[in-house]
Amino acid sequence: MSRAEATKARILQAATEEFAAYGIAGARVDRIAKAASANKNLIYVYFCNKDGLFDAVFDAHVGRGLDMVPFTPDDLPDYAGRLFDFYQKHPEVLRLATWHRLERGTAVERDPSVAEPTRNNKLASLEAVRKDQVGTSGFAPATLLTLVLAIASAWSPTNAASMPATTLLTSDPAECRSAIMEAVRRIL
Repeated sequence: MSRAEATKARILQAATEEFAAYGIAGARVDRIAKAASANKNLIYVYFCNKDGLFDAVFDAHVGRGLDMVPFTPDDLPDYAGRLFDFYQKHPEVLRLATWHRLERGTAVERDPSVAEPTRNNKLASLEAVRKDQVGTSGFAPATLLTLVLAIASAWSPTNAASMPATTLLTSDPAECRSAIMEAVRRIL
């Protein structure tokens, strides 16, 4: 890795932490540069502006990140469980998606730069499975996918309906994962 690539990677890592914590409006380029041990001007050279830097971080973590969880339309409970696992390991993904929705006013699923081809492929796959299987849910593919994604993120700190771990009967991730998979199974 060249020196420039290493610096760019440090900037992206520092920006990920900054944007996940403060959003676009609250993030500060000075703090990002300091955390990355990089010259502030390099941020503008590599990413044009703070919005361009957020876009790069968002694409790297939300766009590409969710593609790391293979979609299995014929086994949605397992998919929901694997999404839960991914969110547990990468809490910044849901935080970045939440900031994107709050500050840019669009849902991640409708952002053409991130998910449109992937979303359309998932919806087509769900429709094909729905036609092939007897006894599948009566939900339209878009509704079903939305429900699965919402259930998989049920214990995320970004979920306004999520109860704090201290008020739950259990904070065991394995039990949460099991509940998520069972909920999706029952929807089907």
